[in-house]
Formats: sequence, C-alpha cells, structure tokens
Amino acid sequence: MIVSPQDAARSLLSAAAVRDRAHRMLALGDRLPNFRVELNRLDETARLVIDTTRAAYPALDIPFHSRWRHFDIDGFDYWDEIDRAMVWPSAAERARAAFDLVIVSVLLDAGAGPDWKFRYEVSGETVTRSEGLALASLVMFRNCEFSKWPSYPLRVDAEMLEQITEAKLAEGFQATKENPLAGLGGRADLLRRLGRTLAAAPDVFGRNDTPRPGGLFDHFAALADNNSIAAPVILAEVLKHLGPIWPSRLTLGGIALGDCWKHSAMTTDDETTGLVPLHKLSQWLSYSLIEPLQQAGIEVTDIDGLTGLAEYRNGGLFIDTGVLVPRDPDAVCKAYTVDSEFVVEWRALTIALLDRLADVVRAQLGKDRETLPLARILQGGTWTAGRTIARRLRPDGGPPLTIVSDGTVF
Repeated sequence: MIVSPQDAARSLLSAAAVRDRAHRMLALGDRLPNFRVELNRLDETARLVIDTTRAAYPALDIPFHSRWRHFDIDGFDYWDEIDRAMVWPSAAERARAAFDLVIVSVLLDAGAGPDWKFRYEVSGETVTRSEGLALASLVMFRNCEFSKWPSYPLRVDAEMLEQITEAKLAEGFQATKENPLAGLGGRADLLRRLGRTLAAAPDVFGRNDTPRPGGLFDHFAALADNNSIAAPVILAEVLKHLGPIWPSRLTLGGIALGDCWKHSAMTTDDETTGLVPLHKLSQWLSYSLIEPLQQAGIEVTDIDGLTGLAEYRNGGLFIDTGVLVPRDPDAVCKAYTVDSEFVVEWRALTIALLDRLADVVRAQLGKDRETLPLARILQGGTWTAGRTIARRLRPDGGPPLTIVSDGTVF
C-alpha cells in the first residue's frame, strides 16, 4: 500500500509511535552506537525508585505526574490557594482557567539552568528549577500578565501572548545577567507562536470565548464520547493543534514533526526511516490536562497509553544508576545539542527503559497497570529519584550530561 508523505508524518504524531520506536531502539542492544544497556542494573534502579516513592507516599496514594505537582512547594499548594478562593461561574470556566495556566506553564518548563532562582515576594521563599518556573508562571498568571482584561486576571488571551516580549518574560521570571534563565529568548518566542496559533484557529480555541489556551477544554469536551476521552487522543489533538508552535525543525510532507529527530540506526521501509519521535513537552502537557478534565466531570481513559518522558531527570536516573553507560568514557565532559544522535539515542532509550522499569516496580510492589499506572510511577517515582541521585553525585544537582537547549525541548 502506498502511503502519502502526509500520512507518514501523521503516523509519528502519536504516543504509540513514540513507544514503538523507543523499544526498537532498545532492541538494537549491542548495535547501539552511543550507549551500552546494562539491564542487570534495572532491579537496583527499581529499588531506588520504590524507596523514593515510599518516602514521599507511604500509603502509595500517588497522584499523577503532571505540572500541578510543581505548584505544591514544601507542602503548600499555591494553585490550590487560588482555586479555593475563587467562586467559579461554572465547572467549565474553572477548567478553562486551569488549561490556560497549565499550558503556558508547561511551555515555560524547559530546564532553567543551574544558576537561576525565583524569589516569591509574599513569603520571601527562594525556589529553583521546575518548581521555581512553575511558581513564576503562576505569579504572572495571577497578576494579569497574560490577560487582556485588567479585572479578569485568571485567564490567558491569545493577543497578549502574541505581544509578549523577552523583556517582559525576563521581568516576570526575575531573569538578569546575575540570575540567568536558560533559553529565555526561546521561551518568549514559543509563547508568541502559541498566541498566533490560538488566534488562527478560533474553531478550536475560541468555541465559547475569544481564542485562549483554555478553549482547548471545550474542544476536548466536544470530542468526549459518553463524557469520556482517552489519554492518547488528548496527545494526538495537542500535537495536531499545537504543533505549529514549535520552532522549525523536521517536516515531512509539509507537516511539522515537533519533538522528532534523526538517528541513523532507526531504519524502516517507508518515508519515516531514520526518524525518532519523542514529544516530551506535548506528553508532559497531556498528562497535565488530565486532572482539569477529570475535575470537570470528563473521564480520562487509557492513561498508560501515554509514554514516559524523554527528559534529563528520567534519563539521568538511568545513567546515574549504571543502566545506561556511554560508550565514550569522556561523554560526560562534552556538551551535546538536542539533535545529536547521542541525545536522541539517550532519550529514546529512556522511554523504553521506563516501561521496563515500571514492570519491575509493579512486580516488586505486587501491583498491576490498573493500580499503579506509569503516570504514578513517574511521580512517585522516577523523576524524583533522578533528581535525588543527581544531587547525591553532583554538587549542583544537574544532569549527568551537558545539553545545549534553546528552552523548547527540555
């Protein structure tokens, strides 16, 4: 059967494609050019993940891995404080506001770099890394920085995003030469792209309002069958409708492939040969949209249909525990671009190994996919264990590899 380039491209815009190609990469085994895989180390890694999970969640009442966890800092949930104080006109409007916040916050969540920090003026607390980025985005959201209506702060409007400048974002995130935020220009450009994308598709993002990220809630509500929607459908729609926001990278048949990269070892018999989809931020966003949908009364099914996230905490966990060993002994001394085969291979192996690790964790805990889905293992879990072992091994707590990022991938 002849497949058009457009259909070939669309076949890569799914969680199933991410999982399939990641496991193909893992199956290459000794033929992998950049890493050795030591599966015999997986049990030890699982033990670290289980110990980390039990320390944070003794009763194993683990929430889903999502951006919402980063608004909860040292036991205080900054979003919950706002949510409880609001008298929402409807469950749908609450969901739109939550979508507004979390979509912008996720897109601003690429690695901050080791030297950036955010000081919350109300409490004087200083927060770094993902939690700092989350809190900074929440403060801008609360302070009407994304809304065109001064009396209506808890919203994000397309036209405000279209006009956002690097200087305004720097001010909101307290970024200066002395407090550098990695990829600041890329983050601002990403928000402008988001604004243009929203404005260009009012049928998707403006069903019940002027175009805003929260309009995506109404789109999902319309797609829901018997008030139910599958998580892989959420990702597919995110990739379809938010695909234009990503900087120009690989395209196929005129369709942008997003977080998809080339690797010479990934061979197929069609036009997608050599391509490895990962879709980290889009999947992170999809995980983060689940809770607002559930709270609005829409059931989300097949959450395990999404994959693990190809980012430096999960990937660093496997390097730091010896599951992944760079073939080049000097690899940790070098800097890599996100499109290098070294990084593409590392990220794909991370996704496949998260599936393998999840099976080991479930077996050791006597759980199954229903009682302990991947989204809970990530939260419990692999992401925190990756951060913990990084802090143990390196003074700055950074990843084991140096990645040159533009603020739109990691």
